[in-house]
Amino acid sequence: MKNSRRKFLRYFGLMTGGTLLSFDYASLHAAAGKSQARSSKNKMVLQFEPYILQLRHVFTIASGSRTTTPVMLTTITFDGITGYGEASMPPYLGESHATAQSFLAKVDLSRFSSPFLMDDILTYVDQIAPGNYAAKASIDIALHDLVGKLMQQPWHRIWGLNPGHTPDTSFTIGIDKPDMVEEKTRAASSFKILKIKLGGGNDKEMIRTVRSVTQVPLGVDVNQGWKDRNQALDMIHWLHEQGVVYIEQPLSKTAVDDIAWITGQSPVPVIADEALQTPADVNKVFGAYHGINIKLMKCGGLRAAYTMVNMARTLGLKVMIGCMTETSCAVTAAAQLSPMADWADLDGNLLISNDVFEGLKIVEGRVIIPDLPGIGVLKL
Repeated sequence: MKNSRRKFLRYFGLMTGGTLLSFDYASLHAAAGKSQARSSKNKMVLQFEPYILQLRHVFTIASGSRTTTPVMLTTITFDGITGYGEASMPPYLGESHATAQSFLAKVDLSRFSSPFLMDDILTYVDQIAPGNYAAKASIDIALHDLVGKLMQQPWHRIWGLNPGHTPDTSFTIGIDKPDMVEEKTRAASSFKILKIKLGGGNDKEMIRTVRSVTQVPLGVDVNQGWKDRNQALDMIHWLHEQGVVYIEQPLSKTAVDDIAWITGQSPVPVIADEALQTPADVNKVFGAYHGINIKLMKCGGLRAAYTMVNMARTLGLKVMIGCMTETSCAVTAAAQLSPMADWADLDGNLLISNDVFEGLKIVEGRVIIPDLPGIGVLKL
């Protein structure tokens, strides 16, 4: 671990110095073409409206249950073209309609002459106020959508990614009673991997119920629900025997030494979720986990997520591209990065009943990225 830590600090110095091989957002203005030429008389217009997602089932994890998720839908319009974005704000993030509206009302995009000045724009947005990562992600996603449409290219192509390399996505089964777990598992029969929420005190019952229906590989997400490292490691060995292929956030994000101890002995990869938010947090989890789960709503959008993927790959960490309960807007945006991931957990739009976008498709369990410009969504 010490050698790995030294390796990380060496690479992190390179990253912060700007020498990490990554996408150069600062040079995008050179690709502006006609839109750049017309920029002097056109201004970007940001609009936003609150929306409530209705979940198909009660969604229960180790920390609580809910039936709705507040989101803020955003648009950025320039030269007659509109980019779509979204902020999804489950309670544990600490954001809400009120906080998002307050933050977004402070954003003045008219000060920028062109949407292709993405680095300047997103740096400005990030500096308006600390936190507010979901609200920031809503602008980041809308800006990516707008710029991709102006370039008439999807973002996976702009980044040079192969859409044929997308992984299978998991489908999430929340903590529930056996009859509901069985019903949800049967409904997810087309998926090749399932993610099971644990940490509610009925872990073995959850897994045994799922296994009574299907033998597909499983991931588990404990959401910090386990308390004792020895019991956690024993459970991980049992889960490995049940066909579990990764464990997310087995203990509290603050129990770094205990998680590192588990990671050193775990037969399956241990993935950081709540312990990780932005690119600056990668150094905090390196050496304690095998991989990271990157979510646009936590890190602030696609630019930060792309940076985190590159950091992880440089360090040999596994990568999961995840999501919250979201519309197809944010989920499809995240899917643009999925060819870079080991695992995808891009089912948030499938857990709601009132989607207002059409985007990615799941075909026989695999993520299919739309071949549309921008982030690849259509407003319904």
